[in-house]
Amino acid sequence: MRPNPIHCITDLAPYQPGKPIGELARELSMDVSNIVKLASNENPLGCSQDALEAMKFEWSDIARYPDGGGYRLKEALSNYLGVPPDYITLGNGSNDVLEMVATVYLNHERSSIYSEHCFIVNKLATKSRGARGIEVPAMNFGHDLEKMLSSIESDTRVVFISNPNNPTGTFLSPSDVLAFLERVSGNVIVVLDEAYYEYLSPDLQSESMNWVKRFPNLIVTRTFSKIFGLAALRVGYGVASPEITELLNRVRQPFNVNSLAMRAAEVSLEDENFVSRSININRQGIIQLSRAFESRGLAFIRPHGNFITVEMPYDAGSIFQSLLNHGVIVRPISGYGLPNHLRVSIGLEQENNRFIEALDDSLSG
Repeated sequence: MRPNPIHCITDLAPYQPGKPIGELARELSMDVSNIVKLASNENPLGCSQDALEAMKFEWSDIARYPDGGGYRLKEALSNYLGVPPDYITLGNGSNDVLEMVATVYLNHERSSIYSEHCFIVNKLATKSRGARGIEVPAMNFGHDLEKMLSSIESDTRVVFISNPNNPTGTFLSPSDVLAFLERVSGNVIVVLDEAYYEYLSPDLQSESMNWVKRFPNLIVTRTFSKIFGLAALRVGYGVASPEITELLNRVRQPFNVNSLAMRAAEVSLEDENFVSRSININRQGIIQLSRAFESRGLAFIRPHGNFITVEMPYDAGSIFQSLLNHGVIVRPISGYGLPNHLRVSIGLEQENNRFIEALDDSLSG
């Protein structure tokens, strides 16, 4: 049965972000310097110093609207990715591009497919357009591509795939994704969300920028919020054929990416040293937390992004609250169908240690 368009919005639950540091500080009368936030998959190193400096040169023109076409950033991305500028759509975060896709291709007569435990925006974008969402049961907490393929119906216009997936951290091999693309109908748009792509080791990184040239129904989305550390600026992008890109730009909001964000993103692409440091810190943190979980007998999902999803031995909600009382913010993910798990972002070594100590106290208390 199709959803009633009148109730599509009222039936939606608002997106719940990670708890802000300031909010916890107010609730517990705690100094913000004593709070560790490992809830929103942010880069613990911050962002490129070059990006911070570059933004200063944009301040004098703050009264001017930004370049609505994003010419300079598209040129920089074109060189960085090896795709023509007319393949690129800029977004207010990559989730903005997901919303554009839903606006173009979904309505109350169409359906989309996404996995259980997938990025919540896939569901929100679908249902807010009155479209029918087909949720495919997860396989080992991740996407079951065979089942997703067989679940495509005559009214299906979009398939959402997040790789690596948030909030589980699961990963699909490039060969499996490519095999899916080769089999899916050309009239079904495939959205490959690669928000955590840069954290993958080179042997796991796909050739998705070449795939968009081969498959005219493919859209790849990425973001500057994760490894580039520009989460507060909200800038992401989609890469697809010029035909798809032209449609997305028809529904893209005017000036959806601001001047400071575009300049910072442009410069961030050039700072290879910062990206390398971020990758190394993340790898060290994954080892640190994985060993801590293993030594405590806690099951966790093998991570492929900048976070680890770990199963708690009892009520994850109460452990989450206890961690808050210790000044440590992580992410409960019961809204993703995982009520017994917590998602923990990778922090600096001392931040990870604070979490481990607080977890020990919470589990023993």
